[in-house]
Amino acid sequence: MPKKSPTEASPVAHFEQSLEELEQLVEKMETGDMSLEQSLSAYERGVGLYRQCQQALEQAELRVRLLSDPARPETAEPFDPPSHDG
Repeated sequence: MPKKSPTEASPVAHFEQSLEELEQLVEKMETGDMSLEQSLSAYERGVGLYRQCQQALEQAELRVRLLSDPARPETAEPFDPPSHDG
């Protein structure tokens, strides 16, 4: 049985694809042109994609913490995102 590479098994590898699909679903739902059944299916798919994205972000954060201090990842400080001020 072939082994999966670490990136194939990791939700982090598919984060951008899941996020893009989620954004497309939201845009489609916002138009209001879907039937109730289609809306429910889209919502259900969106919840699944949201959960995949959350899991990917949590795994990425853990990887950063482990790289910052492999001996004590629980003491790693969260970093502030870069500001977008001109």
